[in-house]
Amino acid sequence: MYIRKCIYIFWGTLLFMSKISRKQSKEIAALATMNDASIDTSDIPEVRDWSSAVVGKFYRPIKKPVTVRLDADVTAWLKSQGPGYQTRLNKLLRAAMAQSRTRRKRA
Repeated sequence: MYIRKCIYIFWGTLLFMSKISRKQSKEIAALATMNDASIDTSDIPEVRDWSSAVVGKFYRPIKKPVTVRLDADVTAWLKSQGPGYQTRLNKLLRAAMAQSRTRRKRA
């Protein structure tokens, strides 16, 4: 149980919250006790270029409730797209944030 909670906290997704077998649990417990240098990762290719990494695929940032004052037409447009207007707004803001970061790196 402790291992599954740790995996959930580390990855932040329900993907790893499904029940695991006893064998998997023992393997994870054994890996948890080992030093990083002792774990054989020779069969895992090293990722050198993270530029195509997708934020939000496995990492789920903590959501913080905020109050935002938006123009009525902006709110109407977001809501007219269907359910999930707050999620859409978050995606738009995240895209703007990512674009801003790439501009700063180029300059």
